[in-house]
Amino acid sequence: MDRNTFTGLFLILVILVGSTFLLKPSEEEIKREQITQDSIAASKGKTIAPKKAENLTDTTALVNNNAASDSLTFKEQISVLENNLIKVSISNKGGKITSVEIKNETTYQGKPLILFNEDDTNFGFDIKVGNQKVNTTNLPFNIVNESANSIVMQMQSAAGTILTYTYTLAADANKVGFKINAKGIDGINDNNSLILDWNTRLLQQEKDLKNERMGSTTYYQKADGTVDYLSESEDEELLLNEEKTNWVSFKEHFFSAALIAKEGFTKANVKITTLADSSAVKAYGAQLNLPYKNTQDNNYNLEFYFGSNKFSQLKDQGYDLEQQVKMGWGPLMWINRFLVLPIFNFFESLNLGYGLIILLLTVILKTVLLPFTYKSYLSMAKMRVLKPEMDEIKKKVGEDNQALVQQEYLKLYKQAGVNPLGGCLPMVFQMPFILAFFYFFPNLFELRHESFFWMHDLSTYDELITFPTIPLLGWNHISLMCLLMTISTLVYTYFNNQVSGATGQMKYIGYITPIIFFGVLNSYPAGLNYYYFCANVLTFSQQYFIRKFVDDDKIHAQIQENKKKPESAKKKGGFQKKMEDMMRQQQQIKQQNKK
Repeated sequence: MDRNTFTGLFLILVILVGSTFLLKPSEEEIKREQITQDSIAASKGKTIAPKKAENLTDTTALVNNNAASDSLTFKEQISVLENNLIKVSISNKGGKITSVEIKNETTYQGKPLILFNEDDTNFGFDIKVGNQKVNTTNLPFNIVNESANSIVMQMQSAAGTILTYTYTLAADANKVGFKINAKGIDGINDNNSLILDWNTRLLQQEKDLKNERMGSTTYYQKADGTVDYLSESEDEELLLNEEKTNWVSFKEHFFSAALIAKEGFTKANVKITTLADSSAVKAYGAQLNLPYKNTQDNNYNLEFYFGSNKFSQLKDQGYDLEQQVKMGWGPLMWINRFLVLPIFNFFESLNLGYGLIILLLTVILKTVLLPFTYKSYLSMAKMRVLKPEMDEIKKKVGEDNQALVQQEYLKLYKQAGVNPLGGCLPMVFQMPFILAFFYFFPNLFELRHESFFWMHDLSTYDELITFPTIPLLGWNHISLMCLLMTISTLVYTYFNNQVSGATGQMKYIGYITPIIFFGVLNSYPAGLNYYYFCANVLTFSQQYFIRKFVDDDKIHAQIQENKKKPESAKKKGGFQKKMEDMMRQQQQIKQQNKK
């Protein structure tokens, strides 16, 4: 190799090595590119956890604002809006709410109640930069103005697009005003709308995570005022594009984060996902389209609601947000909303303890049903007095011919003036209330963290003993209140069988049912089991005193008098007539089959 060739190769090597170091991107440029890629990923539906780094690099290709004009970097700042009810933290990175604390409330561990935090939240608009679509959730905003009750943040792109966010928080309010002013958005709108992405995870607040998840999902209201929700037990995604959506709420069992659009969202894509992470309840997502007008300025007036799912508090907010509180379906909802809840609120206004309020609700219900309870007991007493005659009929006709036995029974009921279904009346009238309370107490915010005797929290189960989770059953505790409820039901069943004279399968079914319910209600709120316990005790007490005034001998004498009356003087009920016709038809069919 001659000198000229060696010199040429050496110079090429120097150029290659020098260019490697001279053209290597700086740390600031690497950070700048990372923000761009995160924004693009967020706009495509990926969940990007905002980084906690204090120094973030401005994306100069997208943003050209005053804060970044002198330096390529900016420092993330957290501003706070606070009143006596909530504390809202807002970051200049994305101009978004990063954390909300509900004051005067704590988690089941006694810690401050934080709905969500920065690591779990993305909130921003999808905008187009060149041929790429990015999301503003990680872009730097200027703090234009800040006061005790308002914050104004602004982002300006190199193309002249300006997004201005104005957050306001009034005293004694759970609503955060959120006004958006978008200037120069021509060419970046999608289908005549601005697309707002909101994704977050709501953190666990209650002791029973499984039950908390069962009461957590995404709610929304359609333009016609109808409130609906996604599945509470399964992952679901739903596109709402047929009509406007007034609001979307990320609801967990006792707290909600809702976004309300006064002019409505033209389209909404909402989803709910259950996470394996034990620290979060569920992951919520909403892609919301705001209407776009072909003008230089587009203004949007929105509101956030951050607070409890207390029925009265949600109702005060307007927009039918209280329909998030499950009060049951059909008549059950009417019973809870227009009868039980007003009575409950009245007792609460008297500053009575919640254990006493539940007892008083039970006393009122049992007092109203007392006449039916008396008729039920009287009917069962009549059936008990008739039992010897019914046994005689069965012996005479033969147990194999059940149709004829039932027909003879009906004749006996008719002669004695006895309604065999009379004992079912109290259950018929009481069943709607039993089912209504099944929805009422588990969803009643007022019971949260309220204690009564050994029960430290009436909104969740109490623990007598705990143990490792039993496979298949999923039990890891025994609730003392549920156990007392079950024992009281078994005692009530025993004495009820004595009154009614139940025998055979019906006798044992009454003992099996409470044990089944124990397995179901063991993890339900102590307040609900306490109500069922009170109902059993009061029913048993009522029957005990009624029994003192009912004489079997007098009933037997009355039945014999009824038998002496002519058939024309005896009133035949519609049910009894239908049963006789049915028995007669069955007898005719049997005779035809024998022929």
